[in-house]
Amino acid sequence: MTDKSHTPKRPVRLWRLVSGLVALAITLDLAVLAIRWVQLPHLRHGPVPMSRFMKAYLRRRARRGGPPLRWRPVALTDMAPALRRAVVLGEDATFYRNDGFDAKAILWAARYDWRAGRIVYGASTITQQTAKNLFLDPARTFFRKGNEALLTIALTHFLSKDRILEIYLNDAQFGRGLYGADAAAHYYFHEDAADLTVRQAAELAATLPDPIGANPATRSRYFRNRTAKILRLLRAGAAPGRPAFAENGAYPL
Repeated sequence: MTDKSHTPKRPVRLWRLVSGLVALAITLDLAVLAIRWVQLPHLRHGPVPMSRFMKAYLRRRARRGGPPLRWRPVALTDMAPALRRAVVLGEDATFYRNDGFDAKAILWAARYDWRAGRIVYGASTITQQTAKNLFLDPARTFFRKGNEALLTIALTHFLSKDRILEIYLNDAQFGRGLYGADAAAHYYFHEDAADLTVRQAAELAATLPDPIGANPATRSRYFRNRTAKILRLLRAGAAPGRPAFAENGAYPL
């Protein structure tokens, strides 16, 4: 007669299998994260690398077609000062003062989203967005959010604020297949990023939250309103680091 007391029950075997797979996934994820961490000090200088989001776009385009990748990385000094200020004011008003995270913005966004009953504002700083664009895949997962936080800490530790902003402005998306401020300046305005007017700079900054649906080509109502508010900040003489409203930084535009 078989002694069933020594036969593992199916739920126990299933739990062990799931636990093993989770442990393996965490181990592999940590190994990849360690590789990214080692790479960070090499980003202090030199060309801005192509982001994971651009590579993902190229893979999708190979399968489904779409516009060619447009990307023209340039130095931060080759971008109009108005563009740098507009992006900081629009995306992360405390960029030059925070440590990669904006606690007040996170709390404000959490309260707003709770009242709205849905996620409206993510409160991601420029440093967080840079970590996501540069190293992580577009898929939204628990692992990605955890990695984003750790890589944000690493970016803040290894890179200067100007270098983080340079990478961000070169890797951010401004339209379908359109990445980087200089490529966007040429596509929308037929200008170098260095020669943008204040209005053009505000329009590119207004594009960042929704680069496909709200940009200088679609000119949606949201885009126009956001542009107008960034323009008011710029013309009022607001400077990076000065408290201001920002959709992903402090208060919604």
